[in-house]
Amino acid sequence: MTVPPKKAFPLRIDPALYAAIERAAACDLRSVNAQVECLLREALSRRGVKLEPPERARRGRPPKEETDDAQA
Repeated sequence: MTVPPKKAFPLRIDPALYAAIERAAACDLRSVNAQVECLLREALSRRGVKLEPPERARRGRPPKEETDDAQA
């Protein structure tokens, strides 16, 4: 299963707000982008908007493809 690409868009944000998000992201061991996404999901959830859980990218190496080299 492949993860669909994320939508990229420019965001203009107050520098003080960005700094606060950056500090919160560091505390949660997240990137700023992941923190913004998390905060948006939390805000939508509080408003009663239901979202599908995000599809996570698979981590690690892809499975090794089997070859016919074992016969040699």
